[in-house]
Parts: sequence; C-alpha cells; structure tokens
Amino acid sequence: MVILRVVQTEGPSGWSVVDEEGMAVREIKGYLAHLGALAFSKHTLRAYAFDLLAFWRWLADAGKDVWSINTSDLLEYIRWEKERKNPQRPGGGANVCRIEDGRADGMSVLTINRRLAAIHGLYEHLILEQPKRLERNPVPRRQVIRSWQGHVRPRGLLGHLRGQVSKNALRLRLPKRLPRALTPAEVERLVGSFRTYRDKAMAMLMLYGGLRVSEVLALKVRDVDLGARTVRVWGKGGRERVVPVHEDALRIVHKYLLRERPESDRSELFLVSKGPRRGQPLTVEGLRRLFRYHRKQADVLAGNPHQLRHTYGTNLAQAGVDAHVLRDLMGHANLDSTLVYIHLTAGHLRAEYDQALARLKAGETDGTC
Repeated sequence: MVILRVVQTEGPSGWSVVDEEGMAVREIKGYLAHLGALAFSKHTLRAYAFDLLAFWRWLADAGKDVWSINTSDLLEYIRWEKERKNPQRPGGGANVCRIEDGRADGMSVLTINRRLAAIHGLYEHLILEQPKRLERNPVPRRQVIRSWQGHVRPRGLLGHLRGQVSKNALRLRLPKRLPRALTPAEVERLVGSFRTYRDKAMAMLMLYGGLRVSEVLALKVRDVDLGARTVRVWGKGGRERVVPVHEDALRIVHKYLLRERPESDRSELFLVSKGPRRGQPLTVEGLRRLFRYHRKQADVLAGNPHQLRHTYGTNLAQAGVDAHVLRDLMGHANLDSTLVYIHLTAGHLRAEYDQALARLKAGETDGTC
C-alpha cells in the first residue's frame, strides 16, 4: 500500500505531497511550484495539494498511472469520490453526494468539482512540460456563453461583449439551495462564547464585514482604518476591496490591539497568543479548530466561519442592498454568486402577497381593474 501525505515546504509552492520515505511526487511538485510562481494564494496551493493527494491515492487504489488516464477513468474516479468515507463529515450533509443505498458519506459536490479543477490544471501543466508524452488533457471541456453582466445575455451594441468560456464537462451539478443565515439568538450565543478579544474580533469581521477565513487571516494591522471604519481586504484572485465595518466590530479589534496582541515583528493582525508559536500568524487549522470548539459550547452547530459570512450577505440582501453593491462588498467575481442572497423570507413573501390581495380587493370596490 502506498502511503502519501501532504507536508509544508519551503519555496514558492509551500506544499508538497510525499511518500513514506519523504520523497516528493514529482508531477505534483512541479505543478504546485508552477502555481506558486504564478502567485496563486497559499490557501489555493494547500487545497490543491490535498486534492491531488486524493487523486494519487485513487491511482494507487485503482492500479493506474497518471500518464495513461482517460475520461472514462475520471468517471470512475468521480464514483470513487462519491462513495468513499469522508472522515470529516461522518453524518453527511445537504451538499454531500449520495450513493444508491441512501448513505451520505462521500465527498461534497463542491469538493469533487474543485478536485477536478486541480486535476485539469495538473494535466495542462504536464502537457506543457512533456508534450510528446501527453498530447491531450483527459478532463474534457465544453464551451459555454458567458455574458459581461451575470446571467443576462447582452444584445445589440453590447453583443460583442458576449464571449465563450471553457468549462469542465465533468463538473457535477450543485444543488440549488438558499444560504442559511444564523438567527440573532444563535449569533448572540456563538459570539458570546468567545472568551478573548481576538476570537470575538475575527467572528465579528465575518459577521459585520462578510470576510472569508482566508481574508481574515491575511489582514495586516495597517489594513484596519479605525477612523474611517473600513478594512482593506485582499480576496480571491488577489482582488482588493475596501469594506465598511460596523463600529462594534472595530471596537473589539481596537481592544484586541491594545490589550491582547503579543509583541511581534509580524505585520499580520491576528497572531497566536499562547504556547510555543506565540507571536506567529494564526493558521487556518487553528481558526477552524477554534470555531469547532465554540460551536459545540454555544450549541450552534451551524456556526462555522462561512455561515457568519452567509448571515452578513443574507441580512444585507433582505435590507434591500443593491445586488451590484452587495457583490462588491462580498468580493464576488461575478453577479451569479451574489444572486443567491437576493431571496425573500417567508415573512416577506406573505407580506407582499397580502398587500397584492388588498390592492386587488380595493380595485374591485372602486370599479378599477
């Protein structure tokens, strides 16, 4: 049995997949180094390292070689991902692939799609590296029309802006679900369970600023402007945005800076406060471990970091914020990602329905139509 694991390394990639003897998998090492040279974020490199680790484990399990994979093999790989046990999701979830007997133990649709993207990128790199050995990418692509303005297809003068975009033909369909916002009581319990200003500040930046985990951890001290009540955020793809943040959240950040932040020459805002890594930047694993503990303590099992961001987007959408403004606030690359928040609660729907009925009845009584 081949034993593989992901390790953190020096160099532009920062991550590598190694065997039991500590030898790096050459194909993965070259691809991650290539992405690192292209200035991909460290979070993307880490995710792709684990994605390709899963792919290599399937190759070993199926007795296949990375250089001889075809599209049919990738369909087998997708089935393998759907059916294998996910140790981090023992009970499954709404977006977990379900197999025939009804269990929900496989990888999520989002995870599988990201892994297919990593595999596609790997083969594109291998083709560039050794074109004589590999002529075509086994991950099929299809051309779709994408407009400049979300899902609207432009006509006339702007028709030339409509272009074709290449998409993964094996990509699994995502379930169409509305984002679930935490209730005010859940937010109060979750945020109230944090015992330090640092932990509360991170949670409130997600709740009142819509920041992602990676964005919170990437914040520098200089990015917080207490006077202007804004935070400068570096989002996905290196996109920069300035986000207005509620004064309650910035007040907690200020207290953290004055009372808790360790003395350090690091520029990152949030640092480890105890132990041998005191004064070093907080890691993704550390933040997620922190939230897992407090979700249980507060009995808010849905209170993961991204759920706070969902709560931010849903609350602003229900308050009537324009979709384009919300897109910029949340740092979405396109409007389609924002439109999932533009939905109405059952209460809003009932109010609109009752008002429409009242208008209809008024029209019947005064003779208008």
